Amino acid sequence: MNTHIIVVGNEKGGSGKSTTVMHLAVSLLRQGRSVAVADLDARQGTISRYFENRSHYIESRGLNLPLPELLTLRPEDGGGDEEGIEAMIAGVLEDVGRRAEVVIFDTPGSDTSLSRIAHSFADTLITPMNDSFIDLDVLARINVKDMTIQGPSHYAELVWEQRIKRAKRGNKAADWIVMRNRMGHTMSKNKREIDRLVDDLAKRIGFRTVAGFSERVIFRELFHKGLTLMDIAEVKGEGALSMSHIAARHEVRALVEALKM
Repeated sequence: MNTHIIVVGNEKGGSGKSTTVMHLAVSLLRQGRSVAVADLDARQGTISRYFENRSHYIESRGLNLPLPELLTLRPEDGGGDEEGIEAMIAGVLEDVGRRAEVVIFDTPGSDTSLSRIAHSFADTLITPMNDSFIDLDVLARINVKDMTIQGPSHYAELVWEQRIKRAKRGNKAADWIVMRNRMGHTMSKNKREIDRLVDDLAKRIGFRTVAGFSERVIFRELFHKGLTLMDIAEVKGEGALSMSHIAARHEVRALVEALKM
C-alpha cells in the first residue's frame, strides 16, 4: 500500500495540533480512507486522551463512529539514539502501511529526537500557527525596528535539516503547509504586517499557507466527548448544527481539500 505520511508539527503549545490531527483523521476516514494516528507526545498524551474520550463516548452511546488506529511511540522504543529512532519509525511505518493509506503524526510542542526524525518522513507537513507575532517567532526572527525578516527561526531550521535528511533517502520534497489559525476578520495593522511577513517567509523557505480554524468554543467542547465537527450531524442530527458549526465544518473540509491528496 502506498501510504501517505502527514506530520502535524510546531514547536509551540496551544497551536491546535491535536485538534487538527483528530479532525483530519476523521474527515479522511469518512472519505473511505484507512487512517492511523501516531502519538509522539506520550508524556502529555493529548491525542491519546482524545481517542480515549471518543472510544468511551462511542461505547456509552452505542454509536458507530469511525475511529482511526492509534499508535504511541516513545524514544526508548528505538533505543533512545537518533539512528535507532529512525529505524524504529521506518519499521512502524512499514508495518502500519500494510493496513493504512494515511498515517498522521501528532508531535509535541518542543524539540525532541522522536519529533525531529518524524519530520524527515513527512510527505505533507502541516504547521498550525495562531495568527500572532508570538507564533510567527517560531518560524522567523523578526527585526522589530523595521519589521523585516532577519532569518529563519529554530523550528524552520529544524524543518530544513529534516528536508535534507529526507532528500538523502531519495524521497521527494515534503509539501509544507502553514495553517493559519484564529485569523482576525478585520484588517488590523498587525494582521497586515503578519500577512506581509508570512508571504515573504513562504517564498524564502518554501511553504504554502492555508486558512485554518477560527477561534470557536465548539472545538474545545468536542474534546471531552472525543467528537469532531464531522460527527455532530450524525450524533445530534443536521438540525443541531448552528451557523457557527457549519462554518467550522467548512474550514475542516477546506483543509482536507488543501492537502491535494
